[in-house]
Amino acid sequence: MTDFPGAPDPSAPRDGRRLRVLAAMSGGVDSAVAAARAAEAGHEVTGVHLALSANPQSFRTGARGCCTIEDSRDARRAADVIGIPFYVWDLAERFREDVVEDFVAEYAAGRTPNPCLRCNEKIKFAALLDKALALGFDAVCTGHYATVVTRDDGSRELHRASDLAKDQSYVLGVLDDRQLAHAMFPLGDTLTTKDEIRAEAERRGLAVAKKPDSHDICFIADGDTQGFLAKRLGTAEGDIVDEDGTKLGTHEGAYGFTIGQRKGLRLGVPAADGKPRYVLDISPVNNTVTVGPAGALDIAALSAIKPRWCGTPPTGPGTYTAQLRAHGSETPVAAELVGDVLEVRFDAPVRGVAPGQAIVLYDGTRVVGSATIAHTERATPAATATADPAA
Repeated sequence: MTDFPGAPDPSAPRDGRRLRVLAAMSGGVDSAVAAARAAEAGHEVTGVHLALSANPQSFRTGARGCCTIEDSRDARRAADVIGIPFYVWDLAERFREDVVEDFVAEYAAGRTPNPCLRCNEKIKFAALLDKALALGFDAVCTGHYATVVTRDDGSRELHRASDLAKDQSYVLGVLDDRQLAHAMFPLGDTLTTKDEIRAEAERRGLAVAKKPDSHDICFIADGDTQGFLAKRLGTAEGDIVDEDGTKLGTHEGAYGFTIGQRKGLRLGVPAADGKPRYVLDISPVNNTVTVGPAGALDIAALSAIKPRWCGTPPTGPGTYTAQLRAHGSETPVAAELVGDVLEVRFDAPVRGVAPGQAIVLYDGTRVVGSATIAHTERATPAATATADPAA
């Protein structure tokens, strides 16, 4: 691994437009085009690839994320074509502590974490940003699809991308004022399809133009989350029960389940009504998984902890829309910050909300902030007919 040898020349011109930008380059097409656009806009851009795996796979075969050696080479080749300096920074230990270990601990506690939000919070816009600022850079540039708007008073707001189909503001909802002030998302304010981004990359001579997108969890190369957790948490047989406590089957570890899961339950006793059953609750204390009908997944309200605000925290009750998963739809809510807890009530019940997930609040296209779901309140049976399963 190589490291950046020193800060940029402080005597470089600062005319209010030309910034010293550190472009995080994953080796994919989005981050490569973002770096190219930042350089084309006249900024002084340096590319950096984050080595997040202590034992990266040599090639992409069997790997589904963005942490392979091949990815770092793709990023370097893209930087060469753009004509910007390029370095590799080893953040594997920090990533292991702040993202991977947190992921395992959350599952062990019966919660369902989102490692992408944690990576943005702790790695890309904390560890990376802190290092960039210490070296004299003004901003960190990434290939996320979101928009930062500067208000007349100089404060920053995070908004959805112009193309809502590609919007990634949900996973950036953990960014605070300071981080937004140094964030740059060159892809967020253009109405271009992914095919057009690839076409742009090809016009620029970037070999990643046809590279497949990364997906799933980057540090689980084969996509087998349950197998990954089993290696770290071991197996522990427990019961699968219905809402009355009747044993329906067994499992090898409660961490292998998520709220709302239907497949893979392997129940030997069919439901009396013949309908599918879903995971309703996960109890790590007694290693028990509770299953039941789809209607029992409907949630009327929730409490969320560890709020992070993309601007001034809201005061008093307010009405917003909320997004509960990366590719979910918005749903109207009433929310209020009570002490350090965000209390949220849905206008209509939503389905399959799991503790550990993030809730992100929006005011129009503006991201208000996010919090981690701690507790949920089940909807009354009369309300379940209007539940929104896509929220």
